[in-house]
Amino acid sequence: MSRQWFPHVIREGQHSRQAHCDLPEGTYEREMGREGFFGPASHIHHKHPPTGWIDWKGPLRPYAFDLTQLDSLSESPFTQQALLSNNDVTLKFWRCASAMTHLVRNSDGDDLLFIHNGSGSLYCDYGQLDFRDGDYLVIPRGTAWRMEPTEPVECLIIEDRDGAYQLPDRGMLGPNAVFDPAILEHPHINDAFLAQHSEDEWEVHIKRHDEVSIVTFPFNPLDAVGWHGNNTVLRLNWRDIRPVMSHRYHLPPSAHTTFVGGGFVVCTFCPRPIETDPGALKVPFYHNNDDYDEVLFYHRGNFFSRDNIEAGMITYHPCGFAHGPHPKALKKSQTDPAKETDEVAVMIDTRRALSIKDIAQSVENPDYVNSWRSQGA
Repeated sequence: MSRQWFPHVIREGQHSRQAHCDLPEGTYEREMGREGFFGPASHIHHKHPPTGWIDWKGPLRPYAFDLTQLDSLSESPFTQQALLSNNDVTLKFWRCASAMTHLVRNSDGDDLLFIHNGSGSLYCDYGQLDFRDGDYLVIPRGTAWRMEPTEPVECLIIEDRDGAYQLPDRGMLGPNAVFDPAILEHPHINDAFLAQHSEDEWEVHIKRHDEVSIVTFPFNPLDAVGWHGNNTVLRLNWRDIRPVMSHRYHLPPSAHTTFVGGGFVVCTFCPRPIETDPGALKVPFYHNNDDYDEVLFYHRGNFFSRDNIEAGMITYHPCGFAHGPHPKALKKSQTDPAKETDEVAVMIDTRRALSIKDIAQSVENPDYVNSWRSQGA
């Protein structure tokens, strides 16, 4: 088991003895942390909410984008423009309503598809795999695949451009915590897959350096009759995630890490009981996480720490300022806390700064930055 020395903690003025619990009366706690909640941290107790601004000028600000307004219907994910990106990761939103008539192969990186709506079958080098809403599909770099929806599909695509998707180290929780690896499903060489073998002409669209080349075969390249190994497409549904929680302490987002990419992590917020200890915070704490940018995609449920955010929206909080719960959410958590959350959201924390693309700006809600204003009233 890994070990560490007892940390030396400096204390000044009025402070709590435990982060996120039993705050001095009338104060607001802000975490100043490093390395995505894994590094050193201090907890500052303020007289006023750290998000109690009344005006904001300049390009650095909280952003909200309504992806339901995008025209993102196409047969290929490669035709979709990026929403946010850096050298490590690219985020896209894609709608697919009918069976793809060609294969795609991403040679720039691994793809992680989060199925927001819809269902269907994925056919790939490794066989056939059914999917539904709430599924993650991990598609390794270089895999040829196509999709056959049984109902129109909407999905968030998270491209790992500088690594391969892996699982986080669960440490002393053990390898079966959060979800057992036995939950992961892989494609099968089954009757449905064998039935799509053909001698018909097929195209494979290959993306490399963000440019697409088309290779034509006189047969369907998805013609495998078997395989063995441990590099394959995998499926995980949020309903199979059993989140770590404490009834006495609000855990940081890092406790909900689902996948680790190259320079970023993907976390899943699932329904769970709310903290019951009287002194424990019951909404996300105010924090500056100045080594990482934070993106949240809202899938379903009541997003208990946010106002006027609906399913199919994305919020983006670049590093450089404090963020946390909206005023009404904080007040309700103190006066009439819920018993459990019912939200499902996907968080992407990136080590390098993200750039906002034109297509995202076209569906931005510019008033989102003002949604904290009432906190300063």
